[in-house]
Amino acid sequence: MKKYTCPDTVDKERILFLLHLPPPVHGSSQVGQWISDSVLINASFNCRYINLLASKSVDDTGRLSFSKVYNAFRLFFKVLCCIILFRPHKVYFALTTTGFAFYRDVIIVSILKIFRLKIFFHLHNKGIKSASKSKINFILYKYIFENAKVIILSKFLYDDIQCFVNEQNVEICANGIPNLKLLNSDKNYKDIKPLRILFLSNLIESKGVLVLLNALVILRKREVKFEAVFVGGGGDISSTQLEQFILDMDLSENVSYLGKRYDVEKQEIFESSDLFVFPTYYKNECFPLVLLEAMQFSLPIITTSEGGIKSIVEEGKTGFVIPQKDPQKLADKIEYLIQHPILLKDMRANAYRRYLELFTFERFENRIMEILSNK
Repeated sequence: MKKYTCPDTVDKERILFLLHLPPPVHGSSQVGQWISDSVLINASFNCRYINLLASKSVDDTGRLSFSKVYNAFRLFFKVLCCIILFRPHKVYFALTTTGFAFYRDVIIVSILKIFRLKIFFHLHNKGIKSASKSKINFILYKYIFENAKVIILSKFLYDDIQCFVNEQNVEICANGIPNLKLLNSDKNYKDIKPLRILFLSNLIESKGVLVLLNALVILRKREVKFEAVFVGGGGDISSTQLEQFILDMDLSENVSYLGKRYDVEKQEIFESSDLFVFPTYYKNECFPLVLLEAMQFSLPIITTSEGGIKSIVEEGKTGFVIPQKDPQKLADKIEYLIQHPILLKDMRANAYRRYLELFTFERFENRIMEILSNK
């Protein structure tokens, strides 16, 4: 991939970045933070950043409130002032594709179009194909994407926008993550008994929490030896409910819930695990960063084909892609890896190799540079 260095010209191209910044912390805001902190991007362009997020927590996301409406008007004014004073050549726009924030973004797009600015939409979520069944949404999507460049995370996500965006106006840029390893430790790949399974995400039912628990019940009945660890904050399933599920399913001896974990504690959990399981059917799932984190720590992955996940997991080499809501199939794949430790070891090496080849932040950074540098 082409490497970019800081241009020698004093008059750098001016780019306005309309993106998501924490809090709340989710995939889009993490990527937004990494872009705004990028030494390469800030050295190569004359950048201005505006945070589009009005929510202060994950729970607040998607909820309409008076404060959000007020903040939307403040945002319109801020964007307008920045356009007039900063006079950007291009705009990078982390567009929200559905919900109240989408209609707010339509107004921002209208402001940008008045000034005839070149827009690069970066889609971190999906749902356009479904939402466009509404006549008003269909008209708005057609208006928004007219003559715009669109960045998607995977070729498997093009179907969501195919009705509105010609393929020649689409750029694919897979997410990449910075090096999360904070400890100077090399994982010991000797056989560990029993296999340790890791689930790390907010406790949202459609992320596959109950699917995994039911698969673990099947494994226990088969007398398969395993340990499983759940990590993450509460979602539509509270921590109390999860702990009760574990008790009711008679999984207390095999399964533990550790709550939220960050930094070194989070790395230690990755380091001590053997397999990452993420049986998601979350309708807005696009390109889960947690899968890239797992691969960075050499963990094979068992997951589903939701969104662009098939661009991440190499079937049979770095893990398995299984049908959604199928605890039987999930249990079968976990047991298969337990019975084939050499394959498990090979998958560990393949997962880390694939991360280095495709999903480092340096690769993501250079790809964004390549796209934004195009005239």
